[in-house]
This record gives sequence, structure tokens and C-alpha cells, in this order.
Amino acid sequence: MTAEEQAENPTACVLIIGNEVLSGRTQDQNLRFLASELGALGIPVREARVIPDVEEMIVSTINEVRAKYTHVFTTGGIGPTHDDITSECVAKAFGVPWEPHPVAWKRLAEYYASQNPPGDFNAARQRMATMPRGAVLIENEATIAPGFSIGNVHVLAGVPRIMQAMFRALAPRLARGRPVVSATVHADGIFEGQIAAALAEVQRDFPMLEIGSYPYFRPPPVRGGVALVAKGTDADAVARAAEAMARVIAAAGGEPREGEPAPEP
Repeated sequence: MTAEEQAENPTACVLIIGNEVLSGRTQDQNLRFLASELGALGIPVREARVIPDVEEMIVSTINEVRAKYTHVFTTGGIGPTHDDITSECVAKAFGVPWEPHPVAWKRLAEYYASQNPPGDFNAARQRMATMPRGAVLIENEATIAPGFSIGNVHVLAGVPRIMQAMFRALAPRLARGRPVVSATVHADGIFEGQIAAALAEVQRDFPMLEIGSYPYFRPPPVRGGVALVAKGTDADAVARAAEAMARVIAAAGGEPREGEPAPEP
């Protein structure tokens, strides 16, 4: 994406917060979803980081990236346990009190009271209704506990199903730009070293696009191949770049095919 397109389009950063991701215990599934959904809204993700449940790092990272990007999305750390500290860290980053949110507090209190038998709206559960002063709730159809936005920071759950429900509720109010579109051409039996120089020419011909090369591997006799991807906000340029990439593959002796290669068996 060119500098001009970046200026036209809002940008996003994703912060994946959680020791469990850094330890390998939990495999993140949220970045792929967010990058795809945000791209379709014309909000390309320009940076993503995985950081631990450490107050100083969360606060400093949020303050760094919210100054650089139009939107910041955090995932994880808004549950009821002692290590769920994202919400209070966001309050510290913005320099505002971390306090009961009147709507969220009432909603959760009524929810637990309505259970049969009634649930205890205890101190742990009250954490899920405690937010930075001025937070705007992000509704959540998956469970009762909401996420929230403050400034350009949007705080979402870490559990993928819940995060996705929150994002879909949030999406209509996001500032957005021209949708990012992409086209993929792949071929078995062609390798990056064969096409690198010609692919660099395609990138020079289409400076407004991101042109990428992604090798894949298969068991013999195929062995593998390469997928070429053109991405940008100019749909006509993307289509023409895809044709140029197909010609690059054909010139190297491959059979270009539209779309992604089949999953590895």
C-alpha cells in the first residue's frame, strides 16, 4: 500500500495480551480474524504484537501504538481472575480512574441474580464490570460481559468466539476506508528462486500494491509450489497484477491457477 493510500485509509494495530500465548499453551486465533475483517472494512492491520500480562508493558505499549495508528484492538485479559489486568492497564494508559461502569455493573448484577439458583456477583465477577472512566461498551451476544472502547483503543475478549461477537458489534461504528482486496495465483512445481526477478518487476509495475510470494510444500511427486498474492485498495490494479503474476508463472514453465493452493493432505 502506498503512502497516499495509507494516508487515506485508517490503520490498525492488534495487541494480543496473555502469558498463555507467549508460553505456547494457547495458540492465538484472533489475529487472522481481525486482519481479515478489518481489511474488508478498509482498515489494514499495520502491526501486531504479543505481550505478557505485565502492567508496565501493557501500559507503555498501549500508549505507544495508540499514538501511531487510527485504531488499536486488544485481545485478552478482561476476565474475572487476578491475571486479567488489561482493563485497569488501559485506565492507567489514559490516566483515568478504573471504576464500576454503571451500565455494565447493573447488567451483570441483574444477570447473576436472575440465575437459578442465584449466582454470586462477587468481587471477581465485578472486575468484568469495572472499566476506565468514559469507556463506551462493546456489546457481546456470546456472553453477558461486554468489552469497551476508550479513545481509539478497543478492548476485546481473548476467547475467539467471544472476541468475534464483540467485534461484530463494534464494527458498525469504526472509521473505515477503501476495502483492501487481494488476488492469489499459485502453481505446483514452481519455486521462488525461479521467479524472484520477474516478480520484482511486477512489484515495480504496481507500486500501489503489496506483492507477496508464499512457498508451500507437498509430499512427492508434487514436492511443493508457490502462491503469489497481490493486495491493495485498487481492485482494477489487483486484477491486472494477478494477470501479470500468472504470466510470470507460465514463463517459468508452471501452470498458473487462481486462488489458494489446496490444503496439505
